[in-house]
Amino acid sequence: MMDLLFKAMAISLNLEENSFSDQFGDNPVIQVRFNFYPPCSRPDKVLGVKPHSDRSGLTVLLQDEEVEGLQIIKDETWITVPVIPHALVVNLGDQMQIMSNGIFKSPVHRVLTNTNKLRISVAMFNEAEPEKEIGPVEDLIDDKRPRLYKNVKNYASFNYDCFQKGKAALQEVKLHA
Repeated sequence: MMDLLFKAMAISLNLEENSFSDQFGDNPVIQVRFNFYPPCSRPDKVLGVKPHSDRSGLTVLLQDEEVEGLQIIKDETWITVPVIPHALVVNLGDQMQIMSNGIFKSPVHRVLTNTNKLRISVAMFNEAEPEKEIGPVEDLIDDKRPRLYKNVKNYASFNYDCFQKGKAALQEVKLHA
């Protein structure tokens, strides 16, 4: 499924269909996280997950069928992502923002807790092989759209190091004019 999405995204930008897939390598990292958010008496004070962007290329999320909680920020306003039973939510991550030279965005999102109901979700993250260097696809760089990001190897480790220093990895890999 991930490869199909990468190919569709490449084609939508008039790129060769493997432009993104090739950067992930033959053995991309797939991680699955099962999330359990118990009821919380003070959801106004406790987040299920603090605001962040995913370090992945793509994240596929199966939400709880009854309880909302995922929110994205747009124009400084938090917007709740509606629950659509049996649907998958596809979220782009930092690695895709880098590879697309900023055309595709890695949205900042968070998860809220609920006063009365527990919430369960399953997230699957797709990342490039750790030893693969990722960077903007060359065909997305020109005089009108200069390179916005440095190439980076092992983005997961880089992301973790930045987190430990209180820095946002996506900002640290960005080229500043």
